[in-house]
Amino acid sequence: MKTIDELLSEGVAGKRVFVRADLNVPLDGTTITDDGRIRAVVPTVKALADAGARVIVASHLGRPKGAPDPAFSLAPAAARLGELLGADVAFAEDTVGTSAETAVSGLADGQVAVIENLRFNAGETSKDDAERAAFADRLAGLADVYVGDGFGAVHRKHASVFDLPKRLPHYAGYLIATEVGVLKKLTDDVRRPYVVALGGAKVSDKLAVIDQLLGKADRLLIGGGMAYTFLKAQGHEVGISLLQEDQIPAVKEYIERAEKNGVELVLPVDVLVAAEFPDLKTKAPANPTTVAADAIPADQEGLDIGPETRKLYASKLADAATVFWNGPMGVFEHPDYAEGTKAVAQALVDAPGFTVVGGGDSAAAVRTLGFDENAFGHISTGGGASLEYLEGKTLPGLAALED
Repeated sequence: MKTIDELLSEGVAGKRVFVRADLNVPLDGTTITDDGRIRAVVPTVKALADAGARVIVASHLGRPKGAPDPAFSLAPAAARLGELLGADVAFAEDTVGTSAETAVSGLADGQVAVIENLRFNAGETSKDDAERAAFADRLAGLADVYVGDGFGAVHRKHASVFDLPKRLPHYAGYLIATEVGVLKKLTDDVRRPYVVALGGAKVSDKLAVIDQLLGKADRLLIGGGMAYTFLKAQGHEVGISLLQEDQIPAVKEYIERAEKNGVELVLPVDVLVAAEFPDLKTKAPANPTTVAADAIPADQEGLDIGPETRKLYASKLADAATVFWNGPMGVFEHPDYAEGTKAVAQALVDAPGFTVVGGGDSAAAVRTLGFDENAFGHISTGGGASLEYLEGKTLPGLAALED
């Protein structure tokens, strides 16, 4: 795929450049609680603006129902982008209507505008090719060139990700180029030992990537809510812990295949349990107890890996030449259940090799728990996109940029 450096070498002064970013940041009302994804696109936007382009930044935020919804407005993200750029950023209150046309036509060379949430238009996410194409046609009318830099959305066959690049000269931004380069180190050019730590709530979300990793990774560490389906598959009581009964047959097969393939599959040896889920708003003390992973009381719920598991996982990461981590080890949003996730993050910091935090909740946890982002080899902006790449899937947004 062509890169933004090639575009810059061709000259962009006076050109309208549409940047498909990923500004899908978490909001508390109108307050951004983690601006990592906005910061990630700044290098691309700044390079284009500095070169005299008229930059149109577009993104989705949340999952509105194909119509305007103030709760999902990109206005806070546009304001934050302006702060990070140190320049005024115009904001259009629609996607392809009068406000967007006015904002774009009002741009001078080197200026930036953000248009409203793409998902306020039903055509963005439509499964109907014609409806999607119609929206892409209107977006294309705003610009002369397309730059894809929203890695967190490249696994979606959406109008701004898949259809729009086909209508304009297209290039990959710095973020996408970096993300793809990192993922190649996890698939095509892997240094060993290669250790993967997977957490998060549902094992069903990770089955396809586990299937691939059983042929590539040297060790696979399992935590988070998904661990309890693995423990149940081994015949252990898991109490009222998160459990996907329908996934037990698949998990049993993976446990057997890991042994056959010589992949070290590591499960928790102890867990923190409580009778109920903690209050994440008040952060009231939860008073958990620690029990062996094969001795969870029937009326208790596992909410984090225990101290012995933290030590075990740290030891399994200590000699890793390559590490990929996706998914927290427990309910890290509550201080009583954050230590497992913190221990894995610290183990990545201490590991001698190339470490990748695979986006989503893992990236949020790193920032929430106060880690220096520069202590990791790479922090991805796209959890779902990263996982689908590792699964071996063709990502629509990358395929469109490669055409």
